[in-house]
Amino acid sequence: MKIEFDSIGTIHSPFTELEGMPIQPTGAKGIKGEIHIKDEYKAGLKDIDGFSHLILIYHLHKTNGNALEVKPFMDNNTHGVFATRSPKRPNNIGMTVVALDDVKDDILYISNVDILDGTPLLDIKPYVPQLHEDTITDLRIGWFESKHQKAKKQKADDRFIK
Repeated sequence: MKIEFDSIGTIHSPFTELEGMPIQPTGAKGIKGEIHIKDEYKAGLKDIDGFSHLILIYHLHKTNGNALEVKPFMDNNTHGVFATRSPKRPNNIGMTVVALDDVKDDILYISNVDILDGTPLLDIKPYVPQLHEDTITDLRIGWFESKHQKAKKQKADDRFIK
């Protein structure tokens, strides 16, 4: 089945190249960006200014192809793509959490941006941690357990550009 999406806007950031970008929001603290919402979706921003953080769902438009096994940025071993946050996904969909700093008309001013400039935005959801707090028990984070500390300093290289 073919599924199509239309972007609701564009994410702008200081990152014009994939290589050297932060790989997760924890490594992008304070990095500013903007989201420009298309006119036809502007009404959907009503009351968004009441939230401090947003979940952004976007199209990884510069990722070349996909792979079912990848070597992620924080590890030298290969893992199944669904056990990673690799951009080489079958549907090239990315997701991140950003801080919402301000809203002016159809522009959202955000920070903690780990996204390439010009990225097409597919959807926005408010980040509400209380919606998950009672449902996640006995949390395990797999191979990330010994690697997640690297995310603050790790930058993207060319491994997913090719």
